[in-house]
Amino acid sequence: MYGTNTRATYTLREDGIVGVLNETWSGGKRSYIEGTAYKADPNSDEAKLKVKFYVPPFLPIFPVVGDYWILHLDRDYHYALIGQPSRNHLWILCRQPHLDDEIYNQLVEKAKEEGYDVSKLHKTPQSDTPPEQEGPQDTKGIWWIKSLFGK
Repeated sequence: MYGTNTRATYTLREDGIVGVLNETWSGGKRSYIEGTAYKADPNSDEAKLKVKFYVPPFLPIFPVVGDYWILHLDRDYHYALIGQPSRNHLWILCRQPHLDDEIYNQLVEKAKEEGYDVSKLHKTPQSDTPPEQEGPQDTKGIWWIKSLFGK
């Protein structure tokens, strides 16, 4: 089961690390996980990051680290194509709730060219006005396990 109004919020900290907040809504409840992102190689100009989340989110004690490679970014930072070297995970991110179909299709083509199986892509339903308040929490904690396996 997929959520709706999924969003990622990135906040640059003073130490150069990026705070990451991933949120989604399902069944009227908000699920989220917080983590950090940092340059995979501090001496490189490549757009390759590592992301670290502590799981489970309700008792964050185990670090899970993954690759976060920026494959394409438009010059105005409105949308991005993000992947991993394993090519098992792929994200299309946009600053607005909706991305123009033509741009979306161009990003899908870029992903194909990079060797990604785009048949696994799922467009997350987004409201024109996504929820701003936190709302009731998903206290079962199962969603994050599914997210680790791309479910």
